[in-house]
Amino acid sequence: MSHNTPLSPRPLHHLSDVQRRVLTSRQLREHGVTAAVAAERCRAGGPWQQILPGVHLLHPGPATSEERLLAALLYTASRGQTAASGGGPGGGGEPAGGPYGEAMITGLAALSLHHFSSAPPLPSLDHVDVLVPRTRRLRATGFVRFVRAGALPSPQYVAGVPTAPVARALADAVGRLSDAALVRGLLTESVRHGHCEAATVVKELSSARLLSRPHVVDAVDALLAEGRAIAEGRLYDMVRGYGLPEPLWNVELRLPGGPGLGGVDAYWREQAVAVEIDARAPRPEEDTPHGGYGRKREHLEGLGITVVRVTPKRLRDCLEEQAAVVRTALIAAADRDPASYVVVLPR
Repeated sequence: MSHNTPLSPRPLHHLSDVQRRVLTSRQLREHGVTAAVAAERCRAGGPWQQILPGVHLLHPGPATSEERLLAALLYTASRGQTAASGGGPGGGGEPAGGPYGEAMITGLAALSLHHFSSAPPLPSLDHVDVLVPRTRRLRATGFVRFVRAGALPSPQYVAGVPTAPVARALADAVGRLSDAALVRGLLTESVRHGHCEAATVVKELSSARLLSRPHVVDAVDALLAEGRAIAEGRLYDMVRGYGLPEPLWNVELRLPGGPGLGGVDAYWREQAVAVEIDARAPRPEEDTPHGGYGRKREHLEGLGITVVRVTPKRLRDCLEEQAAVVRTALIAAADRDPASYVVVLPR
């Protein structure tokens, strides 16, 4: 029997090509293949093989990357199911969340699916990491490893495969890596190619308690620098693309003969309007009047300087809206009392 031959009594035309090549023991039984027949076909030199416990590859020879991913998900979804539950991929019912339950591919395999050039290609990976709820009792087996989490993100489907979002996949990958150059390359690529914002990545790394590792800290510094450079480029595009007056770029503000007031990314001296890019990871306590950013903003506004805070995400997604906010601040300057004089120095 070839792997494309329908198995009585239930044909396989409802499955994709890869699903016809990778089936669980339960699916085989539902298509009329007994355990004894499956075992016979998986004997040495036979036409099939058991790629993982309870998961069969319906052809001889090495599994493709796509088959390995599907096998990992099928194995994960099939563990702990019972006949009474009626759940199972391709069975009489499906586990909550679809044919693979809540499981999704994460780590380096997920980054490869997301087309990261710095991630090793799928065929070269010794392991496939699968993200599952912390309550699942699963053991690593074969090429499958598990990453557990209390709260799972919503998967993104890449080529039909449930895949962890980039920031989460990065954290799961970095947690297993000691290669500093690879970690740095993955993190900077995530921002440079627009997969996600630096602050989102740092938040995931912090949640995974990875920021105490020196090679991760160094990579995060490079990530934040990359994110800031991209955000600065978008700020330039905003000013010039939406016809705003040209500001003084990247300057330090200082009281005459007094202390520094901090740096800003753009400053319109005549209108006393400053724009600051906030590329930090979210830290709500810093935005209070007693936090670092809050104190700086409060001090500048006490001198009559309007501070417009922009984030890299809003510069990426809402450029026109941000330009309108700055234009409004510039126009409103005519109705305000003059600001205190400050010295403007290159930063």
